Amino acid sequence: MDPVQVWTLGIVIVTFALYIGIAIWSRAASTGEFFVAGKGVPAVANGMATAADWMSAASFISMAGIISFAGRDGAKYLMGWTGGYVLLALLLAPYLRKHGKFTVPDFVGDRYYSGVARVTAVVCALFVSFTYVCGQMQGVGLVFARFLEIDVDKGVMIGMVIVFFYAVMGGMKGITYTQVAQYCVLIFAFMVPAIFISLQLTGSPIPQVGMGSQLVGSDVYLLDKLDQLSTDLGFRAYTEGTHSKLNLFCIVAALMLGTAGLPHVIVRFYTVKSMKAARISAFWALLFIAILYTTAPAVSVFARYNLLETVQDMPHAEAPSWFTNWEKTGLITWQDVNGDGKIQYTGDDAEAKGLPANELNVNRDIMVLANPEIAQLPNWVIGLVAAGGLAAALSTAAGLLLVISTSVAHDLVKTTFLPDLSDKKELLCARIAAAGAVVVAGYFGMNPPDYVAAVVAFAFGLAASSFFPVIIMGIFTKRMNREGAVAGMICGTLFTALYILYFVKIAPEKNNAEHWWFGISPDGIGTLGMLINFLVAAVVCAFTPKPPAEISDLVDNIRAPQMDGEELEISDH
Repeated sequence: MDPVQVWTLGIVIVTFALYIGIAIWSRAASTGEFFVAGKGVPAVANGMATAADWMSAASFISMAGIISFAGRDGAKYLMGWTGGYVLLALLLAPYLRKHGKFTVPDFVGDRYYSGVARVTAVVCALFVSFTYVCGQMQGVGLVFARFLEIDVDKGVMIGMVIVFFYAVMGGMKGITYTQVAQYCVLIFAFMVPAIFISLQLTGSPIPQVGMGSQLVGSDVYLLDKLDQLSTDLGFRAYTEGTHSKLNLFCIVAALMLGTAGLPHVIVRFYTVKSMKAARISAFWALLFIAILYTTAPAVSVFARYNLLETVQDMPHAEAPSWFTNWEKTGLITWQDVNGDGKIQYTGDDAEAKGLPANELNVNRDIMVLANPEIAQLPNWVIGLVAAGGLAAALSTAAGLLLVISTSVAHDLVKTTFLPDLSDKKELLCARIAAAGAVVVAGYFGMNPPDYVAAVVAFAFGLAASSFFPVIIMGIFTKRMNREGAVAGMICGTLFTALYILYFVKIAPEKNNAEHWWFGISPDGIGTLGMLINFLVAAVVCAFTPKPPAEISDLVDNIRAPQMDGEELEISDH
């Protein structure tokens, strides 16, 4: 076993033991603790847990990797996800928290006075959560594939076992305190190599500053040098974008509005004692999230620069160990097209520039994980990054699995079909549902439709087209009724899901701007799906009866400001 594996295995074992120990210590004993951690989580801890829940494998592993290849186009993830959190924390979460129920389907069922609306919302929640969680399990598999030298599927299976233990045993209480530890691990793991590499390349210890600084010993700026390297090798300039304004707007809007409907984040605002604590925890979460999100562009620049500088025209026989190790996983592949034994990494314009054809294929999801190795950082840093990637993936996977189990046990079984179900049996049902969800998530993690961040982007598009309109209309208009809400959810979700399915799975050869509707890509179609949801809901609502008078009172109560010191009472059921 090489030193990198020893360090990785050691750090991963220590962190996993910590997570499992916390899960045992904070084991949920009631549905209140399983669903909302007994409403006793301190605001700072909840902010940290929310940040860990938010910063998934897509944020830690894939976002910087996609930006390193996409350049300026990758900024859509930064704008969409950070803007979405602000929208959620300021516009939606306070009203949902004041309503005082566990889940989004709970709110939809009450606001639209309909079991059908509740079940429709449950189906949408399950759909979105499963789409999202498969990206997390895929990220776990990628980490294990490289650092334990096993295939991706076996890595996913290991992740399934770990998540099963602390999500099923601990519920929201166990997950919350585990996520506090996971945030500390993932942010330390993300920042340490970023600081090291920034010092190496630019002499600045602040990655955000280093990205825009001059290279050490040169008067050339790092971004200018990266643009030159890119264009010389047949790639477009790194700082240039390709998306049309409409498509970019739709993608950012889908990510932002989808964020506002993500059930695993919304439920975090129910775990604190009061609305005041919820607002404070939202501030802390945004601060903790900003640390990683403002560093990710710098990490992507460092990774891209080091990759282009390191491998171009290098004899394959002399390739560094990091390259050959990633080759073993199949996530880097090289084919000697011209038979010269050298690695040629070139872009689409290579032929026009008289360059050889591209011989290298790099899975973009490995860039953050491989970055410390490419930069020849100490082995312990490489192991730390692996542990951070696992922490990011597992923290979000656990939150999503809890949403799935809650949707099944609380919203579907107890509220809809078996209202007399005891507390003990509801808790057992939630754990069984979580166990089943782990198995399904593992399957999708082994058979993902796309890169981690792309899969997560699809989930956000589905959330935007399903949840966001019914939540907004439920809070800010009294006229919207159950018929409009159900019709809108069904039409918006079906349209978005079918569009994504067609271009990603059925006809991937047509997945380009020439065939997209209005030039909108699958990861931005959730915005159009959201508009369809609003339109269908408004039309159906206009031709169907008004909601009962008590629904108007409910909306007034949700929108009324909370008095100082007022506490919300949330029962275990």
